[in-house]
Amino acid sequence: MLQVRLEVGSDPEEVGRARRWARSRLAGFGLEPDDCMVETLVLLVSELVTNAVVHTGRPAVLRMLLSGCLVAGGGTVRIEVADTSSSPPLRRPAEGEATGGRGLELVGGLADRWGWLREGTGKRIWCELDRGSGASAESADARGTGDPGRAAVRTAPRDAHDGPRAQPVRT
Repeated sequence: MLQVRLEVGSDPEEVGRARRWARSRLAGFGLEPDDCMVETLVLLVSELVTNAVVHTGRPAVLRMLLSGCLVAGGGTVRIEVADTSSSPPLRRPAEGEATGGRGLELVGGLADRWGWLREGTGKRIWCELDRGSGASAESADARGTGDPGRAAVRTAPRDAHDGPRAQPVRT
C-alpha cells in the first residue's frame, strides 16, 4: 500500500494547495491528469479539506492511501482528513441558493464508501473510491454501531430512491 500525507493549515486558501498536491500525487501514482477518477478524487479532497478547515478553524492532516494497481484498472484510493475537533461531521441540507451545506452530500454521492472515526481528541473522516467500479456502481450507508465514534459501512447498489447515505453515527 502506498501512502502520502500533507499537513494543511487552518487558512481556507490551503484547500487549493491540497487540490494541487492531490493532483500531483495522483499523477505520481500513474493516473493521467484528465482521468475521470482524478477529477473525482480531487473534488473529494477539496470537500473533505474544506469541511475540516472551515468548520473547525484548525489545521488538519490529509492522507491518500493507494491499494492495488490503479493504472491496470483496479485498486482503491482512500482519502482521510484528520482534525482536532471532537465535533462529528454533520450533513446539512442546502437550501436553494445557499453557498454551503453540500459537501458531505457530494462525498456521499461520489465516493464508493465513506465514514468517520473518533481519534484521540479529534476525528478522522475518510472516503474510498474504487477503480473500475465508477461512482455509480456502489454507495455507502453509515449505520450506527452502538459506538458513538465509529461508523459502520454497508456497500449496496446505488439507486436514485435510496435514502440518505453515509450519515454520521450520532448527530
